[in-house]
Amino acid sequence: MMVSRLSFLRLATYAPHLVAAVSYSVLSSPPSNASPLLDPAPVGVSLEFFTFPGYMENVTATMTCLKNFKDLTGSWPPVRVGGTTQDRATYNAQSSAAVTYSVSNPADAPMSLTFGPSFFDLAASYPGKVIIGLNRRLNNLGNTLAASRLAHQRMRNLDSIELGNEPNFYTNSDPIAGGTWNAARDRASQVEWQRALASNLTTSSIISAGVFFGTDKFNNANLAREEGNAMTAVKNFNSHNYPQWAGTYNLARLMSHSAIATQIAPFKAEAAAARAAGKDYIMGETNSATQGGGGISPTFGAALWIVDYVAQSLLLGIKSIYFHQGTIGNCQYCWWGRFSMGNPYYGAYFITAALAEAQRIAPLDSFSNNFGGYAIYKDNKPIRILLINSNYYESGTRSRESFTLTGLPSGLTSVLSKRLTGSSATSRSDRSSPATFGGQTFQDGTCVKQGIEQVEEASVRAGSVTLSLAASEALLVYL
Repeated sequence: MMVSRLSFLRLATYAPHLVAAVSYSVLSSPPSNASPLLDPAPVGVSLEFFTFPGYMENVTATMTCLKNFKDLTGSWPPVRVGGTTQDRATYNAQSSAAVTYSVSNPADAPMSLTFGPSFFDLAASYPGKVIIGLNRRLNNLGNTLAASRLAHQRMRNLDSIELGNEPNFYTNSDPIAGGTWNAARDRASQVEWQRALASNLTTSSIISAGVFFGTDKFNNANLAREEGNAMTAVKNFNSHNYPQWAGTYNLARLMSHSAIATQIAPFKAEAAAARAAGKDYIMGETNSATQGGGGISPTFGAALWIVDYVAQSLLLGIKSIYFHQGTIGNCQYCWWGRFSMGNPYYGAYFITAALAEAQRIAPLDSFSNNFGGYAIYKDNKPIRILLINSNYYESGTRSRESFTLTGLPSGLTSVLSKRLTGSSATSRSDRSSPATFGGQTFQDGTCVKQGIEQVEEASVRAGSVTLSLAASEALLVYL
């Protein structure tokens, strides 16, 4: 059991203001709608290509934030280095700098940049596995092959290589297009470059294929059908997803349990296509909103979205989910920066704690409303229950919901739990309103956990327990 009894809060003290009741039956073994076998560390980060050295220079915060996850699971979270700027980057074997670029405003992303051999040394220094994104848009295959050779030589932790980023957004005037760009041309280009890279490296299972934004005509199901013998070069298929963008920001909808299910449903076919091809399927870049996130992205509501979004993505068969971290100091959805923590980090930490050492996760509800539950299994037995109340709370009277769990293991007399909560769905750590998980926070600038752990205890009677969650809260129950 991964909680301590440092501080007890009896759940009976949360009884007032109950407005409704939810009941979930917990099965003694994983049901047929449980997830496939889980990766030891399914929650990762995607560091924007040009900012990657900056994150590694800010090594105290970066490595501590990531090590916090490793301390839960025993495995370092996977990292992807890529993004929009990978398709603006040219490898320079003579450069002594990891990256070289010029911008008029430090908050801007460069329109062009170069990177040298030390870029791969930085990537190789990370203790966990790393995906490297390289350029296809500029149509310089020789340059990309040279970069991939060095990555393959120097990075023992190299997981896979991307050839281009979000080709949906390439244009007819891009060098790779040759005057015309569409989904069919992209598929032919991807397969050609995959074969060239695998042949050049004399290896297989090295490509993270697709790297598509969404599931329009550019999609992994169509790409998989055209891979042919290039499929041996593919390690996984890769999608990107951002639920919201400028003009659509709506925090209540973002964090809604049922709305999440609707939003990610199109990716089910992508996961199925990858599975049919015998390959993994990953969400290689994602976060709450495009372009660094809108006003919704630094909030506690976004933390709750991360919890539910990861759980539901795993149910679809997505193996790993990489959350994008953009320009340090100019990134509302980033989990940490140079000087401050973000409330979304608490959601990522919570779901990582929920999944630690787990093998499967199964839904306890039908995703029809704002209340959700998941049973988490190890060795075919439930070890934890995740409960979420995604009702939106901003101010005024905060409603509560009672959740009754039945079918708990015989002989169980009590359960312990830890609560993920904030002052409201809109609360922000950078505005002096940090979230807490089990009563604890993470220190600005260092990512060190602080505070006294608070563990709640509730009595189990005849295999049943009733727990309470306020609007915009989640609870992790240890069986």
